[in-house]
Amino acid sequence: MVDAEFQGRVALVTGGSRGIGRAICERLASGGARIAINYQHNEDAAFATLGAINAAGSEAIMVQANVAEPDQVTAMVEQTERDLGTIDLLVTSAGIAKAEPPDQLDYASFKQIMSVNVDGTYLPLVSVTKGMRARRFGRIVCIASIAALRPRPAQAAYGASKAAVIAFARNLSEDLAPEVRINSIAPGLIETDMIQEMAPSQRQAMIDATPMKRLGRAEEIAELAAFLLSERSSFTTGQCYIASGGRVTLP
Repeated sequence: MVDAEFQGRVALVTGGSRGIGRAICERLASGGARIAINYQHNEDAAFATLGAINAAGSEAIMVQANVAEPDQVTAMVEQTERDLGTIDLLVTSAGIAKAEPPDQLDYASFKQIMSVNVDGTYLPLVSVTKGMRARRFGRIVCIASIAALRPRPAQAAYGASKAAVIAFARNLSEDLAPEVRINSIAPGLIETDMIQEMAPSQRQAMIDATPMKRLGRAEEIAELAAFLLSERSSFTTGQCYIASGGRVTLP
């Protein structure tokens, strides 16, 4: 283990089987947390994440659920707490992105993006925060995107959904304090499966527009998430942290 700052803690990570979610699972496990790896379809990827965590000497379980379905989220939380214990740390990383120009964005597609990205943040949050407040401890990180903070071609629905995630976390922070801290992270372009459908020319243009002149790594977002879930950030709540290589900055 890298350290033991999460020793004795239970973490639920939605979308934990791949990309940023997997990196966060592995980082929290390296700090001693027991991990519930949520996935929806890709069981092989979830098994791979589970294997990596177990090989590193940490405990984890796989929990299948569609985070946009209330009954499945309730069952996911119940299984996690039955198998691992009460949830101390929550990361909402499950999400989908579609590049669709406004004249091609139909209502069904818009609703799907909102359902997964917004409902999929709301439902796990409301399922765990009551218990966190009763126990007087909880740490939450919601994964958003810089698409919420600047225009991105053909991603109006995705950007709107991630802006909702940031606003939701910010507005909850005062209600949940002081027992529960909640923050969000807005990554820039990260080397994950989600960007594989992007044209190479588009990807290169975004790299060229990034002051650090490279893609981010999922492990870099995981390290930021670990900081926000740890007591190293003990006076921080309601914030959105940008990790974009300088492509987006806030005052």
